[in-house]
Amino acid sequence: MVRKVMMLGIVALLSAPLLYGVPLFHAKKHRQFFKPVPLTPRQQQLVQEAIAREKVTIQQVEKSTPLVQTYIQDMRPDVQLYQVPVDDQYMIGRVDFSKAFRADEYAVRNYNQAEKKGRLRFFSGSFAFMSKLTRLFHIEFTPTGFMSMMFVDPTGFDQQHYTFSFVRREFLGNVRTWVFDVEPNVPEPGRFLGRIWIEDQDGNIVRFNGTYLNNLNDPVHHYFHFDSWRVNIQPGLWAPLAVYVEDTLRDGPSHAQSFRGQTTFWGYSLKLPTSESDAESMQIENAEDQSANNGDVSPLQAQREWIREAEQNVLDRLTQAGLLAPPGDFDKVLETVTNNLIISNNLQLPSDIHCRVLLTEPLESLAVGNTILISKGLVDVLPSEPALAAVISFQLAHILEGHHIDTRYAFNDRLLFPDSATFQRIEMNHSAIDDQEAAKKALELFDNSNYKSQAAEAGLFFEQVEASDKELPALFTPRLGDSLLAPNGQPWLLALTQGAPHLNMNDLTQTAALPLNSRLKIDSWDDKVFMLHFTPARLLNARDKMPLEITPLYFRLQRYQAAPTAPAEGTAPPANTPQ
Repeated sequence: MVRKVMMLGIVALLSAPLLYGVPLFHAKKHRQFFKPVPLTPRQQQLVQEAIAREKVTIQQVEKSTPLVQTYIQDMRPDVQLYQVPVDDQYMIGRVDFSKAFRADEYAVRNYNQAEKKGRLRFFSGSFAFMSKLTRLFHIEFTPTGFMSMMFVDPTGFDQQHYTFSFVRREFLGNVRTWVFDVEPNVPEPGRFLGRIWIEDQDGNIVRFNGTYLNNLNDPVHHYFHFDSWRVNIQPGLWAPLAVYVEDTLRDGPSHAQSFRGQTTFWGYSLKLPTSESDAESMQIENAEDQSANNGDVSPLQAQREWIREAEQNVLDRLTQAGLLAPPGDFDKVLETVTNNLIISNNLQLPSDIHCRVLLTEPLESLAVGNTILISKGLVDVLPSEPALAAVISFQLAHILEGHHIDTRYAFNDRLLFPDSATFQRIEMNHSAIDDQEAAKKALELFDNSNYKSQAAEAGLFFEQVEASDKELPALFTPRLGDSLLAPNGQPWLLALTQGAPHLNMNDLTQTAALPLNSRLKIDSWDDKVFMLHFTPARLLNARDKMPLEITPLYFRLQRYQAAPTAPAEGTAPPANTPQ
């Protein structure tokens, strides 16, 4: 796959992509990609503020240790759908920007089956995580590599190196911005060429897109185009939120090769353990104390309490590592579906079942004690409540069948390890035998539930999963929990597809799976997840469906607003507050 992406970059260079209508290798003759117009005093002030604020932003982000997640899809042309994904790659790492932009990659356990399928390509080897991202995006020729897509130019963003030309004013969400085109004064390799959006309150750059200049004597273009967004996570701090990368290389009117990638950032408030002894359990907000204080404890109750101890330790550790969202309102949505399954099956459980969201992209779910975890990527692409119910029923079945968490995690010292070792040191996936047993029970739970009449909707989703498995191996390879697919490539809940209609992309009434990022957004500061609120756009043709695909990013930006503080106990509410 890496070779394929590298070849794509070489073809891009030979194809000499146009920037503002001018091939890069002609930059000597046409150095100015736009004719600069003198800036007004206000425009000049904003540019100077942006230059100063960019330095401050870099200094502030250097104090953080966020997670950096990258997912990439290679696309090929398709007559019916314009283009479809044919391969993918996934990386996730915890970055310590205070150490010369170094990073620790989250390593993955060596699943034998996954290794045979070549699904762990980016999780083996000893190269630095950021160096991998730098090579992957072909930006070795910039001084700071991948960091250049987080900051316009970390080493030389000023008016000595760049010319600024005002374009227009524009709102991004409720943030008013001034838009400028930016061009290097000297066409040095690795300098940024593109457009920036500056918010008009403090002069922070909130968005920039474009590419980097190639070596003038090199006919091969080394850089892809990207669109980088920031979020106002704290007063005065706009930090990297996401980067979308895309390039299309055409070789004739009917042939094109495309590459899409998304990098997302979160966990800016997390603290990075410096050693195994520092990785202590953290206190999680809204954690519930369910211990009983009355009476003695039977052997069975003691066993369940021991399992619960292991469960809480693992949940705390995953949250500390930035991989699990803290308890939040969206959990109640998942728990409502779970309770529908429990009530309709008349299940008598010794304790409540809770749900949480893994913040990662690969499609997976798992049960940690009495808590069901579903990855954000899986939540995003599920097309309907019945499909969600089917996924939850699979993990609920694991709980009912007694496939509980390994109780060795009840000893908290087993969880004292660096965050980057989380995937290796916490083994949560079930065996194929357990999954097969759970699948049988899950189908029984679903068949006895109020979702039975909507089984076709769930079945259609699993048809799409089965159809996309070979093209998107990284997306379907779990990092912590259970796959949607059995070792033979068929869904564990294959029986649900028997009553589903045949997958038909031309049928606009069918929605087998949604594009990525269709349901949830992450608060980059505290890792909480929230539902997206938008009116679905009407489909015009089969190309609008884009199941399981990466799409361009567009954010409705908002300025930071501190959470309202609850009134002190015993304090009367304001007169206009409903009681």
